[in-house]
Amino acid sequence: MVDVKHVHNVFGVSVIKEKELLFSVTKDDFEITTFSGTGKGGQNRNKKQKCVRLKHKDTGIITVGQNERSLEQNKKSAFMNMVNHPDFKKYMKLRTSRELGEVYDVEQKVEEAMKEENLKIEYV
Repeated sequence: MVDVKHVHNVFGVSVIKEKELLFSVTKDDFEITTFSGTGKGGQNRNKKQKCVRLKHKDTGIITVGQNERSLEQNKKSAFMNMVNHPDFKKYMKLRTSRELGEVYDVEQKVEEAMKEENLKIEYV
């Protein structure tokens, strides 16, 4: 079994295998948009764009950070929500498996199934 470690920081997730970088997910892999909050908090919350919406481009998963008072804290909160999202965890596991060569793509499975020795052709 290969020892795989997950390393998290504010703007990226990296997966390292035996001190070899398999892949990185950085802030370039996300669409980051800001918006103004609603509800309690008064004029400051309603006028300033301190809330953050984070969308992962590959999966389409969207998370929001809007509970903190500053933009940077909300970015961190949105990113942590993304890292803890069940679908993002599945994506990371699948991508790690692919990088390690432990999972076949669907296309590879179809190619293997369509080899001549696997087909039975009957002519009528």
